[in-house]
Amino acid sequence: MRMRIHFSFALVCLLALYIRSFSAFYLPGLAPVSFCDEESKAGEDCQTDIQLFVNRLDSVESVLPYEYDVFDFCKDAKELRPSENLGQVLFGERIESSPYKFKFNEGFKCKLVCSTKNYKQGNKDDIYLFVQWMKMLINCMIIDNMPVTWCYDVEDGQKYCNPGFPIGCLVAGDGRAKDACVINSEFNKKNTFYVFNHVDIKIKYHSGKQEGWTGARLVAATLEPKSIKHTDEKNLNCDGGNPMEVPAEFNGDVSIIYTYAVTFEEDNTIKWASRWDYILVSMPHTNIQWFSIMNSLVIVLFLSGMVAMIMLRTLHKDIARYNQVDQEDAQEESGWKQVHGDVFRPPRKGMLLSVFLGQGTQIFIMTFITLFLACLGFLSPANRGALMTCAVVLWVLLGTPAGYVSARLYKTFGGEKWKTNVLLTALLCPGIVFADFFLMNLILWGEGSSAAIPFGTLVAILALWFGISVPLTFVGAYFGFKKPAIEQPVRTNQIPRQIPEQSFFTKPIPGIVMGGILPFGCIFIQLFFILNSIWSHQMYYMFGFLFLVFIILLITCSEATILLCYFHLCAEDYHWWWRSFLTSGFTAVYLFIYAVHYFFSKLQIIGMASTILYFGYTMIMVLIFFLFTGTIGFFACFWFVNKIYSVVKVD
Repeated sequence: MRMRIHFSFALVCLLALYIRSFSAFYLPGLAPVSFCDEESKAGEDCQTDIQLFVNRLDSVESVLPYEYDVFDFCKDAKELRPSENLGQVLFGERIESSPYKFKFNEGFKCKLVCSTKNYKQGNKDDIYLFVQWMKMLINCMIIDNMPVTWCYDVEDGQKYCNPGFPIGCLVAGDGRAKDACVINSEFNKKNTFYVFNHVDIKIKYHSGKQEGWTGARLVAATLEPKSIKHTDEKNLNCDGGNPMEVPAEFNGDVSIIYTYAVTFEEDNTIKWASRWDYILVSMPHTNIQWFSIMNSLVIVLFLSGMVAMIMLRTLHKDIARYNQVDQEDAQEESGWKQVHGDVFRPPRKGMLLSVFLGQGTQIFIMTFITLFLACLGFLSPANRGALMTCAVVLWVLLGTPAGYVSARLYKTFGGEKWKTNVLLTALLCPGIVFADFFLMNLILWGEGSSAAIPFGTLVAILALWFGISVPLTFVGAYFGFKKPAIEQPVRTNQIPRQIPEQSFFTKPIPGIVMGGILPFGCIFIQLFFILNSIWSHQMYYMFGFLFLVFIILLITCSEATILLCYFHLCAEDYHWWWRSFLTSGFTAVYLFIYAVHYFFSKLQIIGMASTILYFGYTMIMVLIFFLFTGTIGFFACFWFVNKIYSVVKVD
C-alpha cells in the first residue's frame, strides 16, 4: 500500500511539473500564434496586441543575474508574470511584462516609454544605482516566445545575432572604447558613459494568405540600440542627434528619456517552424565543432585498434598458451592468468564504491535520455527551462536503478550492512550537491540576485528528493538484495597473492592520471561551448554534436580503462576495482583544471561573491562528471575482466 502511494505521488508531481512548464510556452512546432491587424480581426481567431516580455539582466563582470525591475527602468503599470517551470527557476530566469506596447502591423518612429528618469548629483543612492545599472550589459526581451536579437557585423562579413542588447557602455579615461561603445565612432569622449535609451524594433512576419491559414505569424524580431539625447519628452525626435552622455564622475544631475520605434516587414521566405535558424546560423564555430568531432573519432579509432589488437591477438595467444594441458611450467610464467585467484577479491571500501556506482548509473541514464530528447527537439531553446526540468525529473524517477545497482554490487562484494548501503546511495551524493547548492543560494539571497531559488522551490526540491527519489531507491535496493550475488567465473583464494614490484607506469597514481587524458581530449572543445552558454550568456543549441560527443566519451572511457586494466593485470596487480573507477573518473579532474583556466582566461568576472559562485557550481559539475565517467569505466572493465577469466582454464 505504501509503495502505491509513493508511485502515485511521483506521477502526480511529474504531471504537475510538465503542466506548469507548458502553461507559459509551447513545444516548438506545436503551437503557432497568429496575429492580425484591427481591420481583419473581426470573426478571425488571431491576436492584435503583441506582448513584449523582459527577462533577467546579466553582466560580463558578474555571474549574478538580476530581475528587470531591480534597477530604475521603465516598468509596466500592470505587471504580468508568465508561470515559470522548475528549470527556469533554477537558471534564474524571471520573465515579466514590459511597458513596450504595440499592435500588429501598426508601426511608429518615436514613442515615449515612460516619464523622464532623474538622478541627482548629491544623492548617493542615485549614483550607486546608475553606476551599477550601466554594468548590466545584457537586457533580454521576448516576443512570441522568441528572443529579440541584436544583430551586428563581425569579422569576414559575418553577422552575429545576440539574444540581448547592451544597456550602456563606457569609454575609459585613456580613450579606449569598452564593450558596445566600439559600434559608434561618436562614442569618443573620455571617462564617459553612453546610455542606450532608444531601441528600433523590427518585426518580420509570415503571412498566411497564400497558404490558406488566418493572419500572420512572427518569424523574426531584431532591435538596434541607440543613444539619443532627448531634451523634452513632449517634443521627441528619434532620427538622430547627439548621443546620451553621462560623465563617469557623475558631476551633475542626469535626466534620461526612454523611447522606442517599431516597424513591421512581411517576409514569406522564412517559415515559422524554422524561425530560430537565423539566430543559430549566425553563431560561429560550427566548423570547429566538426573538427572536434573528427579529432575525437581519430582518438576512438586509435583506442579501438589497440583494444582489438589486445582482444584478437594478444589475449587469444595468452588463452591458447594458458589452456595447453601439457604445459608444465604454466604456473611459473608471469601474466594476467597468475592472479585468477585474487582478481575477484572484494575491494576495500566496497560500500563506498557501490554507492558511487549506483549514483553514477542514475546520472548516466538521466544524461542519455535528456540528450536523446534534446536531439529530437523537445528540449530546444524555444522551450525555456525544459532541459533542466527534464533532467531533474528524470533524476528523481531514476532512484530505482541506482538502488538496484548499488545493492547488487554491494552484495557481490560480500557486504551485509544493507541499510547503510541504501541510505548512503539515496543521501550521500545528492546531499553533497544539495549542501553546495544551498550555500550558493545563501550568497545569491544575500546579493539579491534573481538566480536565488525561492524558499518554496527549495522545499519542493526536498519533497521530490525525499518523497520520490529516496523511496524509489529503497525499492531498487530491495530487488537488488533479493537477487543472488553476481557469480564470478573463477574462485577466490583464501590467502591474498603478493603483488610484485611495479614499474612507474603500472603504479596506481600514474595509471589513473594517464587514464583521464584521452577522454578529456574528446570533450574539451564541446566543453568550451557549454561553459560559454552557462557563464557567457550564449545560447546552446548543438545537442546533436553533444549527443555524438557523449557516445564518443562513452567509448573512449571504456576503451582507455580496459587498456590500462589489461596492462595492470599483466603486471600481476589485481587491484582493479577502484582503479577502473578512478581511471576514467579522473577526467573530472581535468574538467576542473579547464574550468579554472576558463575562469582566468575567458571571463571578466570581478568580486568575491561571483568567484565563490563560479567555483561552487563548478564543483557540482565536477562531482556529477566524476560519478558519470567513473561508472562508465568501471562497468567496461568489469565486463572485460569477467570475459577473459571466463574463457581460460584454471587448474
